[in-house]
Amino acid sequence: MTVVGPFSTFKKYITVTLFPFFFHTQIQSKILCLQKEKGGILRLIQRKLDIMTVEVKVEAEAVPVAEEVLKEAKEAVEEVKDEKDNNCESKAVQKSASYREESNFPSDLKENEKKALNELKAKLEEAILGNALFKKEEKKEGSKKPVYDDEAKQEKEKDQAEEECVKEEECDKESEENVDVEEDKEISIWGVPLLPSKGDEGTNVVLLKFLRARDFKVNDAFQMLEKTLQWRKEFKIDSILDEEFGPELNSAAYMSGVDREGHPLCYNIFGVLDNEEIYRKTLGDEEKREQFLRWRVQLMEKGIQKLKFKPGCVNSLVQINDLKNSPGASKKEVRAAVNKAIALLQDNYPEFVAKNIFINVPFWYFAFHSLLSPFLTQRTKSKLVFARPSKVTETLLKYVPIQEIPIQYGGLKRENDIEFSDSDGETSEVVIKTGSTEVIEIPAPEAGSTLIWDLNVLGWEVNCAEEFVPNDENSYTMIIQKEKKMGSDEAPVRKTFKNSESGKIVLTIKNCSGKKKKMFYRYKIKKSSC
Repeated sequence: MTVVGPFSTFKKYITVTLFPFFFHTQIQSKILCLQKEKGGILRLIQRKLDIMTVEVKVEAEAVPVAEEVLKEAKEAVEEVKDEKDNNCESKAVQKSASYREESNFPSDLKENEKKALNELKAKLEEAILGNALFKKEEKKEGSKKPVYDDEAKQEKEKDQAEEECVKEEECDKESEENVDVEEDKEISIWGVPLLPSKGDEGTNVVLLKFLRARDFKVNDAFQMLEKTLQWRKEFKIDSILDEEFGPELNSAAYMSGVDREGHPLCYNIFGVLDNEEIYRKTLGDEEKREQFLRWRVQLMEKGIQKLKFKPGCVNSLVQINDLKNSPGASKKEVRAAVNKAIALLQDNYPEFVAKNIFINVPFWYFAFHSLLSPFLTQRTKSKLVFARPSKVTETLLKYVPIQEIPIQYGGLKRENDIEFSDSDGETSEVVIKTGSTEVIEIPAPEAGSTLIWDLNVLGWEVNCAEEFVPNDENSYTMIIQKEKKMGSDEAPVRKTFKNSESGKIVLTIKNCSGKKKKMFYRYKIKKSSC
């Protein structure tokens, strides 16, 4: 993707400050309507600078980065302040709308989109059948040396031998071409055949990704597809899933769970690279950086395996990027790896990100985003979500069920959980009003059963008690947890209790705060095998 003007600054800012080697949103090379007055943009920048000077006090490490990026942003705007777009008028920036994926059903496409899709299919069919999709390696003829008298005889014999082989080589060449044509006919990408005449419904889905990435410009989309196929061949993508990489990288990014619409979730943990030992093992030299790049591409391919390239099915991912303790901009090796990854992932995986959620975002970033937001398209902005550290769980819950959110982010999902699985159903949700008490009862009708429950209250600041109440009135109530005030930073609670007689578990939650609270819980009963 060609990015010019302020977009190059935005890309550099994102690269240096946020390290988004998983940032796949297509930042299109269109600049929104610039103010006609030459001083208009500079006044806007100056106002943002003034606001940041007064309101934003960044940490010691972030200050030089912030000043440098602001300076570059101002210079970039000065470079384009004289550019004019006669076809558009100055507009106020609208608030980002929630992004909704476009339909892949042909009947839902606009007329111009249908036309572009048909043109691309025709162009691709012709290229495949004409054996012109891949660059063919041409044999270079060596330059002829001067022939002297004492070499004339040898050259003549050599020429005769070569002439005898001409017919043989032509036959071999013709045979190779036939094989190439057959191979091209079977070409596929992400398991989807590309030859349109095969009639696979996934072909349209894949081609629409390339068209949307290039604003339905057929030639541009075709060139992008050609380059992607060539890159996959050279990068040996077909074998990358079988490669093994060091365990150090497993904590840097991983696939886990799905969002409310079924999109696979990819978590990218930037703070891992701040660890010197991991940093040295993964990015210490050029060879390790190349391995890092292949590992990240492998993770993307693993995520794509979870998708279905059919109209109406999920065919994109959700990226959740944790910026907590992100490495500083001084680590050049990280920047080098990031630059390569950005280029590869943006150019070869178009429209594969339904949403990019950034969590634990430094508060000073919002000022930057406000400054750079006018240069992003509405479609791009609608894919971006940002959450401060105090709003991580609340933000994730808008898109991801509580049982799919990892416990470190306030959810109920635990690594290698042997107690709860996807088949155990959804989690119950209850709103506790200010000053009210909520009671949850977990039945234990059989003695010897094991009861397991998860409990989480967003922001906590409630009193919580747990007890076992037997059915027999002559038995005593057993206190599991005395009433305890839960602080705002409490982690989700998991408890296990084995009953010796029938009864019930009673959880009592009192909301003594001045705000209503949202509570999530689930439980499971394991009956005795005896």
